[in-house]
Amino acid sequence: METDNRTIILDFILLGISSQRECDMWLFAIFLIMYAITVLGNLIIILAIRLDHHLLHTPMYYFLSNLSLVDICFTSTTAPKMLAGEFSGKRTISYGGCLSQMYFFIAFGITDSFLLASMALDRYVAICRPLHYATMMRRHICQLLVATSWLASHLHSLLHTLLMSRLSFCASNHVPHFFCDVFPLLKITCSNTALNALVVHSEGAFIVNGALVVIGLSYARILMAVLRVPSANGKKKTFSTCGSHLIVVSLFYGTVIWVYFQPSSSFSPKNDTLAAIMYTMVTPMLNPFIYTLRNDRMKEALRKLFRRKLSTQDM
Repeated sequence: METDNRTIILDFILLGISSQRECDMWLFAIFLIMYAITVLGNLIIILAIRLDHHLLHTPMYYFLSNLSLVDICFTSTTAPKMLAGEFSGKRTISYGGCLSQMYFFIAFGITDSFLLASMALDRYVAICRPLHYATMMRRHICQLLVATSWLASHLHSLLHTLLMSRLSFCASNHVPHFFCDVFPLLKITCSNTALNALVVHSEGAFIVNGALVVIGLSYARILMAVLRVPSANGKKKTFSTCGSHLIVVSLFYGTVIWVYFQPSSSFSPKNDTLAAIMYTMVTPMLNPFIYTLRNDRMKEALRKLFRRKLSTQDM
């Protein structure tokens, strides 16, 4: 198809994680196991929270169940297509499929960051304003925070997808990544990308940094409150409720900042692919373990869930 002597790209080819065909089956097996653990682990978290109305009825676990749902959606945006490519060696994706993948990847990623901010706010109220916790974190307020997280993230993603759709791809159809993302697509377009880059580094940075600021301010106040606790055991017990969340925030934001807060011209397929594997596959897989191994209530709820499952099988 020719227009102005330039070939219009209708399909893209994802270059994947490795260019060596002999590594594909090993990568397929590794990432299939990781994806299965991610989906199964997060589903178990959701089921445990939904079925246990006694131990896990607080806002923190309401946010955690939504975070687990988003993690499943987030990794499912990229993993199945990547796994199919590693297994078959065919990594073609249509233009519409590419933009759709980018849309949902951005939307679920930003929802993840907003939910992490909501969880930080919940911990701040619980530790610094305990007498007002029941009032400030009522169920409808928590539902509003979650709904806002979903709505704002999808509007943000829609903006970036519309801006990407106005670009022409005529030089190359080889996407230097294992999924369709903003910077790899900007790398191969033959259109002017100044507006896209400006929006990424302004509106995009504001959205991501906004959630990060909420998290930072919440933990700054929490730290001040913890330092005022007289006993060492009291300090440890108070801050231990935030440990799991801090680990997840560090894993998620560390890799996201590495990839997205750099000039688009600095995109490095090798380095940024490793970072992308961290936040698309590794972090969602680790989240269930981080939140359960350090949380006695979650461990008790999981034991009850498995006992219920075993008793059902015995009947």
